Amino acid sequence: MDSSLTGITTTGTPHLGNYVGAIRPAIKLSKKYKSYLFLADYHSLIKVNDPNLIKESSLKIASTWLACGLDTSNTLFYRQSKVPQILELNWILSCLASKGLLNRAHAYKAAVDSNKDNNNDDDYGISHGLFSYPVLMSADILMFNPKYVPVGKDQKQHLEITRDIADKFNKTYKNFFQLPEPIIDESLELLIGTDGRKMSKSYSNSIDLFASEKILQKSINKIKTDSKEPGEKKGTNDSIIFQYFNHFCNENEIKSVERDFEDGIGWGDAKKKLFMKINEEISPLRNKYNELMDNPRLVEETLEDGEEKARKEALENLNQIKEKIGI
Repeated sequence: MDSSLTGITTTGTPHLGNYVGAIRPAIKLSKKYKSYLFLADYHSLIKVNDPNLIKESSLKIASTWLACGLDTSNTLFYRQSKVPQILELNWILSCLASKGLLNRAHAYKAAVDSNKDNNNDDDYGISHGLFSYPVLMSADILMFNPKYVPVGKDQKQHLEITRDIADKFNKTYKNFFQLPEPIIDESLELLIGTDGRKMSKSYSNSIDLFASEKILQKSINKIKTDSKEPGEKKGTNDSIIFQYFNHFCNENEIKSVERDFEDGIGWGDAKKKLFMKINEEISPLRNKYNELMDNPRLVEETLEDGEEKARKEALENLNQIKEKIGI
């Protein structure tokens, strides 16, 4: 059975955009392939130095995915930090990754460009972790040798670096790694923020995934609309409201919404309908999430079970890799 692997950032609070663009499609994919899903808690150290925040965020993110329906019977669900073989592989791969390759990584280049704009030394404030994170990311992936890795349209470089490093290993030693292929859903549109920009906490335009019904309604009421009055025909192509409907309605429901727009539904009524539709899907997930947050031991046991299986598989792969390199 073909396999896929997905890494999850462990900082921040999940919002509706994360659910639509990452969580929901990844869970759907996990039903098609043997899946590896990990919390990238070592990666979070690049940006976060608060141990309590890292621990709390890991619990929230794990609870989110479980609440959203992740089936751990077909998915290895684990914390990166609990599989030490990944860090061993990280060193092996770092000896094959050229500095020139890492110099071209988007995150590092962006940091250098920012320093230049501020008349600082090119590498001012840049940690080795930021510079070398593509190698650790490659180790995350290649440790389990998956065939597929879901990536966003703007994340293709991440997998290209992994493929370059894997290819270098295969040419230097005997072939071991398959070159992972990207899964990019070109039809998947990201859910934009309430003001029409990219949904982001920094823009204050996001809607928390598990916000209470009252806060969810208030957030939806903030979605930007045009000045057309009730009774005036509403366009769908440039409507943020309609885009939200499109992400939470089936084909027949969308046709009904299109008729409402054609008939000039008032924006207030449209937002009420949108709230009801989103809450219909999110409400049971919210309840499950709250149950899990109230029972962190259950979340911990689920992760520990996945981590035990992940370590066993990783050790088998690492032993084969070590044999190939003469260690």
